[in-house]
Amino acid sequence: METVQTKSGKEIEQDKAIPFAAHHKFLIVGGGTGGITVAAQIMKKLKNTDVAIIEPSEVHYYQPMWTFNAAGILKKERSKRLMNDVIPKDVVWIRDRVTTFHPEKNLVKTAGDDFYSYEYLIVAPGIQVDWDAIPGLAGNLGKHGICSIYCYRHIDYVEECIKNTKNGNALFTQPNTKFKCGGAPQKIMYLASDIWKRNGILDQINVQFTTAGSVIFGVKEVAEALKPVIARYSIEPKLLHNLKAIKAEEKIAVYDIFKDGKPVDEVEIPYEMLHVTPPQSSPDFIKRSPISDAEGWVDVNMHTMQHNQYPNIFSLGDAGSTPNAKTGAAIRKQSRVVTGNLFSLEKNGHIDENLIYDGYGSCPLITGIGKLILAEFGYENKMSPSFPFNQMKERWTMYHMKKDLLPIMYWHGMLKGRA
Repeated sequence: METVQTKSGKEIEQDKAIPFAAHHKFLIVGGGTGGITVAAQIMKKLKNTDVAIIEPSEVHYYQPMWTFNAAGILKKERSKRLMNDVIPKDVVWIRDRVTTFHPEKNLVKTAGDDFYSYEYLIVAPGIQVDWDAIPGLAGNLGKHGICSIYCYRHIDYVEECIKNTKNGNALFTQPNTKFKCGGAPQKIMYLASDIWKRNGILDQINVQFTTAGSVIFGVKEVAEALKPVIARYSIEPKLLHNLKAIKAEEKIAVYDIFKDGKPVDEVEIPYEMLHVTPPQSSPDFIKRSPISDAEGWVDVNMHTMQHNQYPNIFSLGDAGSTPNAKTGAAIRKQSRVVTGNLFSLEKNGHIDENLIYDGYGSCPLITGIGKLILAEFGYENKMSPSFPFNQMKERWTMYHMKKDLLPIMYWHGMLKGRA
């Protein structure tokens, strides 16, 4: 062992067997919503402390806006900022990506073959979009009527598909994996249907919601509220249908039909428009790491957000093992639990047992232009409304909250540490 002086002047013991590691008190993996929100909260509380974010991307996106972008309601450029403009002042930005974790040595390794040590590690890399998991998808996205709001580059093509579809089948898929924003596959479907209805051609288009799930929405009250919306647009739900392949040249979608959790049949459905919600999973570098659980997610306590094996590691956002909806609203609640428990651990040597995350998630379900149902729920899909009125009723006010107010709260609230 040898003594090394850190950036802040602190002397630490370092194993000679490990190449030199730049040290940071708080090291954050990921410059998405979770990582930047936590960094901002730490800097707001501790002022001149040492925080670093490891993030390779040059651009930060507000992805909840992509539904509006794809429907032609807002310009997609409004959904992005340069990473350098959203990372808090005085936070060190390491333009690299993590490849390996050494939690027993408080180290991470990056793609650039650099090592970074830490006192506390916050893991928030987000979720991985597995475009290659469906044969025929990755190479044909953005053509042959195949589109998705999950890709910024091809958002304009979603709008183009909506405009160009005049008849035939319009398919909107939902995978059998976990995915970010549980209502997104339906939001774009309802907006597209409303546009077709306003243009007087909806009766010529067969809108189908093909979902691998057994229900239209996992929260019973929300599913009931969506029934009249589905009826209004004459949408045909196809439950237990999981997209397995696309024959792009022929414009045919191939589905597995499930029963009792197993595929029992296969069906081919022709389409004019195919909106795909791609399969998603924990990032590969998390899956193969010692900090993941058996399913590949960062193994944390569902209430405290603290790692179940390494007490100086916390995680929030889509890569964590917590069984909640993967939404930005969940991160807003989780961030306060993470930073609160970090401060308690640093000051008292243990986390605050009274500071817990209850599984809160919010899904502002756009049901048409000027219409929105606000679904809020916690663990076990228990409703958790914020307003003293029936949130299962479509409201113009909630629609404008989603479209106009939430982006302001995001850029100037959450990412500034005011979540």
